[in-house]
Amino acid sequence: MGVRGLQGFVARICPHACQTVDLRQMAEKHRIDHPDCPPVIVVDAMSCVRRWYTPESWVCGGQWREYLAVLEDFINAFMAAGIKLVFYFDGVVEEKKRDEWIKRRMKNTEEIARLFQFIKTYRTQPGREMFVLPSALPTFTRYALKSLGQKTVCTLQEADFEVAAYGLQHKCIGILGQDSDYLIYDTCPYFSIENLCLDRLVTVMYSREVLCRVLGISLTHLPLFACLLGNDIVPESMLEGFWNKCLTKSSLRSCSYSRRADILMSVAEYISKIPCSYSSLKKLEEILPLGSDKTLLCRGVSSYLLPGQQSPWVPYNETICQMLSLQQQSPLCQDKEIFQLAKEQHIQSENYSIFNILSHGEIDCSNSLEDDFDREIPGQALIYRPVRQHIYSILLESGKGGTCPLVKEWFVYFGNPLKQPDLIQPVQPSVTGGTPSLKTLWLAKGPDVEKQRYSTFLACFRLQDEMEELQALEAPVAGFCCLLAYLMIEVSSLSLEDLNAFLALVLCLKGKSAAQLKGLQVAQVDSRAVHLGAVLIRGLTTLLMANSACGFPFRMDDLMPWAVFDGKLFQEKYQKAHRGCSMEELLEGNESLYTPFQNLKSLICKICMAKNRTIQSRPRRNQLAEVLVALGYSEEEARDFNPRLHQPHRSHVVSPYHNQMRERHLQSQGRESGHPHGRRYHNPPQ
Repeated sequence: MGVRGLQGFVARICPHACQTVDLRQMAEKHRIDHPDCPPVIVVDAMSCVRRWYTPESWVCGGQWREYLAVLEDFINAFMAAGIKLVFYFDGVVEEKKRDEWIKRRMKNTEEIARLFQFIKTYRTQPGREMFVLPSALPTFTRYALKSLGQKTVCTLQEADFEVAAYGLQHKCIGILGQDSDYLIYDTCPYFSIENLCLDRLVTVMYSREVLCRVLGISLTHLPLFACLLGNDIVPESMLEGFWNKCLTKSSLRSCSYSRRADILMSVAEYISKIPCSYSSLKKLEEILPLGSDKTLLCRGVSSYLLPGQQSPWVPYNETICQMLSLQQQSPLCQDKEIFQLAKEQHIQSENYSIFNILSHGEIDCSNSLEDDFDREIPGQALIYRPVRQHIYSILLESGKGGTCPLVKEWFVYFGNPLKQPDLIQPVQPSVTGGTPSLKTLWLAKGPDVEKQRYSTFLACFRLQDEMEELQALEAPVAGFCCLLAYLMIEVSSLSLEDLNAFLALVLCLKGKSAAQLKGLQVAQVDSRAVHLGAVLIRGLTTLLMANSACGFPFRMDDLMPWAVFDGKLFQEKYQKAHRGCSMEELLEGNESLYTPFQNLKSLICKICMAKNRTIQSRPRRNQLAEVLVALGYSEEEARDFNPRLHQPHRSHVVSPYHNQMRERHLQSQGRESGHPHGRRYHNPPQ
């Protein structure tokens, strides 16, 4: 999270702390000073993904091949200067950050609701001021960088701590990111991703020394300074009284920029006058209303101490105790060999979410571009929950008998206030001969084991009976069809037109370059297609998790979105399919795709029939709806004039913002707001 307002304070009030630097020159100087140590920049990737995603289209599910090309250009610019990059990604949400994580998710939910309202009103993508990251972008970014040959690290604790520690330990020329915590850590220089000019490799370097000079404090004061302004450990709500006291006693004139800037200056003045000692910190803990936990300040200061560092504010034994307490947490998985392998794969970005489940039985998933007013498509969190239950059973080996622990899920979906995690019971998949052990799936070798891995993977999606036909397909298409078949079975509102659009997408995408996809123009944006695109992308992350749990029957590269998905291309195929275009038009007149299309469609329909699911055609808009769309109504509003689609739905706990949005939505359609339509959820069989 960093220290609120500190980055802006430095930019506006400490301009001399913002120094323009040439990274090529810094790298050259580093080579001269350290001939045996090549220049390295450690990258806080999570604070860079928003800057990296530059493709024009972002609402349709992601322009993944374009994005891959952008990342490659980014890497090549540094390689040309002889600079090595090491990318760090958040691997966990620490308990101390959960409240902040929830606040951000709720804020994102409101942003996404406004986004869908815009799309339905104008049938186009809004400007960049409403930009929301494509679903699962950080997840797939780390696999993209890994596929491009980069060192990619998934953290075991707070990412900024590990980034700062790596930078210090490996004598990096700097950290590239956008997080004010890097002004607090005593580590290598901090470079701005926001101000980076890639073609010249020029950016802004923030100077801790100049900041301290302006504030009248030393580098030693910075960790306490951060805590007294509020951070992940010391909440701002506890500090209001202290800030007012500092403002009252301050001898400084108001800087007239903002109250926050005045608070920063007055807090710095306050701590500059007290001795740098543990006893001073203990006195502060007595002054502040820290509630029952009087160790917050001590823990907060300690959180900024990197390995090997000490502080006069905190006794050495306190720091050691905190480090040991983190290391001594007992994992859920008691098999040391399996746990160590999961840990190594996690750090090296080779598996997905496995370590989090095996270590403390907890998993989270951020927002997706889902329309909370679409009453026909369930939230992706609920669609894929049955798959995750099977994955949890494989990982926690629930078939061995005894009590299997519940898994805590922090997933964002409509109606979930995130007050507490959902507690999910693992469910054994139906595998002939029983579910293989993790030792078999992960460590054993031979053709029989490879078959077990594949069949167990399919069993997570209840498709184990289709193994022979799916294995005959190319790996990316097989994974895609596995996901598509599962979706068509689970989501009863999906139609033949949806199936045609998805199949045309995966077949036509194969021969298209990033440049071709960039040039593709979509006249309108359909909100339902946006929602379906997000559901599919989250399905790909579910494939990654199942693949990791089952010992990698697929190469991870075969399950990546740039192999099977493009947002604009899907919009085009979706809209054509729902207009009733012919197969020939859907497949762009490419005769070589006609037979594969028919074969894949027959396979999916056959799988669905075996599960008593008949895929039906979605009724085309009636003439009234055509007129309404022509008059400027959205596709969904036009569809809503069909009374056959109006069905009662279950109500859910929603935020006041959602109620307000729903009231406005219903009023715009001339319906009484006393009977709002909630999202209809599909109830997966237990």
